[in-house]
Amino acid sequence: MPRNLAIVGYGKMGKLIESLAAAYDFHVALKLDEFNNSHSEGLTAANFAGIDVAIEFSIPSAVPGNVEGIAAFGVPIVVGTTGWLEHLDAVKASIERRNTALVWSPNFSIGVNAFFRIIAEAARILANEPEYGAWAWEIHHSAKKDAPSGTLLKLVDEMKKAGYTRNIDVGSNRAGMIPGTHEIGFDSSADTITLRHTARSREGFAKGALKAAQWIIGKKGFYEWPQINADKRG
Repeated sequence: MPRNLAIVGYGKMGKLIESLAAAYDFHVALKLDEFNNSHSEGLTAANFAGIDVAIEFSIPSAVPGNVEGIAAFGVPIVVGTTGWLEHLDAVKASIERRNTALVWSPNFSIGVNAFFRIIAEAARILANEPEYGAWAWEIHHSAKKDAPSGTLLKLVDEMKKAGYTRNIDVGSNRAGMIPGTHEIGFDSSADTITLRHTARSREGFAKGALKAAQWIIGKKGFYEWPQINADKRG
């Protein structure tokens, strides 16, 4: 029997998630957007009765309120919105206080999560090669709110965790309808290494979010997408 899914944020990503939901054994039972949830009026016990999981793709300023409201009903949450991490402690506290679950990632694409691991390994290899400088760059569509993207910031963080302590020059651009391109490079007087991930569409993000929604049902606590991948590797 399909699980009941709430979509919070019914823009391009929300509509794409709706179109793919049935393939992941979900029934979209609730859709909230700026027309019916602009002041959290859609976050009611009646609306969330029978909801098994919620996927949140809204705007950065709405994330803390949406999480607090949804967590109050004990519903697990997938958050794909970026640009809200200054509220991370408050969001974690909401999840802990309500004894429910949340999984977050700046990018739920399976390919991007493989890219995180590839970049971390490259940074580890070059961490003790001081002649190699590094850069991190991304470009997205003109409507994207945050810059640099959450994905690029996560890539830089993975490089630092892997031991690359030298400066990493970070840049971003916004133009047109580009789904998202992320590039990490290392340069020396002898050669250049360039690693790039290019999204062809938003479909990979939506599929990853739906997989995360399947995974988070029945869990408790705050998770990031690489933790899910680690669990699957066993």
